[in-house]
Amino acid sequence: MKFIISPIAFLLAISLYGSVENDLFDLHAIRDASTLETKVLSDWQLSQQDASIRQKLIEITVCEWWTGQKVRIPVTLNVPVNGPPCRNVLLMNMGLNLKVATPNGVARTLLKEYGVGVVLVGMGTIEGMNPLGQLHLGMRQQLLDTKRVRYSAGWIWGMSQMRGLTAAIAESDYFRPEKVLATGGSKRGVGSIVAGIHDDRFTAILPVVAPPIGNPGGVFVQGTEPRSVIEADKRFYADLDAGKLGLDQSIKEALLDRAARWGNTRITVEQARGAGWSKKEIAQIENKVRDFARIVNYLPQVQERGLDYFFNVGTNDNVTPGLLELGKRFPDFPVYIVPGGQHGGPGTAGFTRRVTTLREVDDNLMSFARYHYFQDRRFLFPPKIETEWNAAARTLVVKARFEEGIEPEENQIWWAIDTSEPGTLASQYDTWEQAPLRSVGDGHYRAKLAFPKKPKRLDFVTVHTHIENGLPLTISGPYLRFPNH
Repeated sequence: MKFIISPIAFLLAISLYGSVENDLFDLHAIRDASTLETKVLSDWQLSQQDASIRQKLIEITVCEWWTGQKVRIPVTLNVPVNGPPCRNVLLMNMGLNLKVATPNGVARTLLKEYGVGVVLVGMGTIEGMNPLGQLHLGMRQQLLDTKRVRYSAGWIWGMSQMRGLTAAIAESDYFRPEKVLATGGSKRGVGSIVAGIHDDRFTAILPVVAPPIGNPGGVFVQGTEPRSVIEADKRFYADLDAGKLGLDQSIKEALLDRAARWGNTRITVEQARGAGWSKKEIAQIENKVRDFARIVNYLPQVQERGLDYFFNVGTNDNVTPGLLELGKRFPDFPVYIVPGGQHGGPGTAGFTRRVTTLREVDDNLMSFARYHYFQDRRFLFPPKIETEWNAAARTLVVKARFEEGIEPEENQIWWAIDTSEPGTLASQYDTWEQAPLRSVGDGHYRAKLAFPKKPKRLDFVTVHTHIENGLPLTISGPYLRFPNH
C-alpha cells in the first residue's frame, strides 16, 4: 500500500504507548503443524447446506498457554468442490461449538464464485473457552504473577488466527495459500490485527470495530479510570433512570452485563497491588498489554512487507476512542469511520447503528477482497481535507480532495457538536448530522456548514463511496475537530 509513515512518527508512537514486548510470538512454533494435535471431527465431505462446498471440521491445539494448560479450538475448512488447491484464502471465525460451520454472505460468494478457500477459526470470549469459566481466571493469575502480556485476551485471539492458518496449510491438497486475508469484528478483529502484524503469511486484514490506535473499551486496570469518566458515567445512569436521555431504561441491564463481561479480560487495581505490583508497573501495563495489537506501532514493518489493511470502525464505539488522535497523526490511514456507528452487542443496549451489520461494511469486505486477490478494482485512499472558518458569518467550509482520477459517486460530511468524552457511556449515544459534499470538479468536493453561534467543539468526518467495476468501496477522510485542539 502506498500509505507511508515516517521513522519519526514511528518513534513517536512508541514513546506515547510504550515499548513492545520482545519474543511474544514464536513463528517457528506457530507454523509447526506437528504440534496442532489435530483431531478430525468430521472429515472432508460435501456441505449439507451447499453441495458446491467441501468442508472438514477439526479441533486443534493453539498452544500450551502455561504449564499444563493447553488451549484447543475448532476449525472448519471450506473449499469449492471443484478446482485446484486454493491460492487465495479468507480467514474468518466461527463459534466454539464443535460443529461444522458454513460461510455465509460475502465469504460464501467469494468461495463459490471466485474459488477462495474459507477457514473458519473458533473464537469466543475467554471465559467461554475450555475449561469453561476457568480459563480467564488462569489467564489473569498468570498475568498478575509474571506481568507478561502474553497472558491477555488479544494474545490468544491472535494466536488462534495464526494457528488456524497453520491447520489449513497442513491440508496441502486443498490449501496452498499465496494471499491470505483475515477479517472479523471486535475480538475477532483484534485477532486479525495481531496476526496481520506478527505473521507474514497474512497478506491483508480488514478488522471491524477493532482499534487501530488508543486503548479500547476503557482502562485495563479497573479502578484507575479518570475521575471525569467515573463522574460522567454516574450522570449517565442517573439521567437514564430519570428518563432524560430518550433511551429505554432497560438498556442499563445490558450495559452493566457488558461491563461485567469486559471485566473478565482485565485486572483490578486491588488485584495488581495484592500481587505486589508497583504504581509504575500498574501504569505501564495499561498500554503495554495492548501494544502488540496496535497497528500504528508497526506501520513501517507491515508496509515494508506489503500488508494491505483497511479498518472499519464507528464514532460511537468505545472500542475505538482514539479516532481524533488517528486523524491528527495519521490522516492518510485507510479507514471507514461510520458516523454514529456503535459496537455490536445486544439489541437491548439501544445500539441502533451497529457497524458489524451495515451493508457498506459487507460491500467493503467484498471490494477489498477482490482488490487484494484479483485487482478487480483500485483501492481508495482518504482525501486531503482543508477547512476555512468565517468568524463573522459563523460558517465552516470543508474541502475534500482526492488523488487524480478518483471521483466518488457519493460524498457526505457528518458532524457532531460537543461530543461526549471518549470512553464514557454517553459517547456511545452521541448524535451526528449530515450534509452532502458538492463536487467542484477534478475529485474536489466542498460543503459549507453554518451555525447560529461558534461551536465549542465540532467533530466532523467526510464519507465517500467510489464504485469501480461494479464494486463499491466506502472510505472516510480523517476524523477531525474544530477548533483544532
